[in-house]
Amino acid sequence: MKIITLNTHSLVEKNYEEKLQQFVRGVLAEMPDVIALQEVNQTIAAPLADEALLTGYVPAQTAVPVRADNHVANAARLLRDAGVPCSWTYLPIKVGYGKYDEGLAMLVLNREISHVESFLISRADDYANWKTRKVLGMQVEGLTDWFYTVHMGWWEDEQEPFLAQWKVLNAFVTTKPRHAPVWLLGDFNSPAEVRGEGYDKIAATGWYDTFRYAQEHDSGLTVPGVIDGWRGKMADTAAEGMRIDLIWCSLPEKIAVSRVVFNGENHPVVSDHFGVMIETLPHGNEPSKQPESPWGDFDSDMEDDE
Repeated sequence: MKIITLNTHSLVEKNYEEKLQQFVRGVLAEMPDVIALQEVNQTIAAPLADEALLTGYVPAQTAVPVRADNHVANAARLLRDAGVPCSWTYLPIKVGYGKYDEGLAMLVLNREISHVESFLISRADDYANWKTRKVLGMQVEGLTDWFYTVHMGWWEDEQEPFLAQWKVLNAFVTTKPRHAPVWLLGDFNSPAEVRGEGYDKIAATGWYDTFRYAQEHDSGLTVPGVIDGWRGKMADTAAEGMRIDLIWCSLPEKIAVSRVVFNGENHPVVSDHFGVMIETLPHGNEPSKQPESPWGDFDSDMEDDE
């Protein structure tokens, strides 16, 4: 199975139409099974999507309609035009940049989405508040796995701290059956390079970073410098590049490779984030090396208090 996660930046990007085409060409080259997307937007004032654009759409719990310039809807349209059937879902969460419905989305190639769910992880539940955070999850026809696309807040945020959001997210998804993998995919806004914060907290609560469990992986860096949301935060770390776009699994699944994509080497850059793609090994194939510890020497009894 191949899985991709990407914070898209969507219509905010310069030369958006070209980047949309480049994204779809990259997807067609890789043919992932599941794609998790964050910062997926549409213009609030755009016309409503027509029936043809909604082909394959599985609604999430939202009263906000899909509009004609919706990023994931048009990516799905281009994939269908290329002969690849796909199923997709979209959850608008908040107003972005004063003019967009911004949210989360998931795409499935050559299969159908069988179930969709969403839930609030932030204290704020206000569509006009840019700090509102929700999670979008799905199951895919023929699989027992659950896949969730995630866009977290920051560790030190006074109103919406990462740790409070993580507690809600972790409590919800750990109610799923333990025998089936649960995948958390997305922008965690917590650099893997920084000790004692969000990355270490996730690892200490039993989640497996697929990057560290992969037989082969590259640097994993998905943000090459300071971007929106990070200006003034951890300037040295951000300037050197960060690994904040991650794929976590509830079980120690066997991972063949973890690779950064849409980074200018593996497909053109289409966002202010690079994407991550993993490929799992079939069950029964033993990895050639022992996985690294997800949290190194970090104390797994990290305090839960905020």
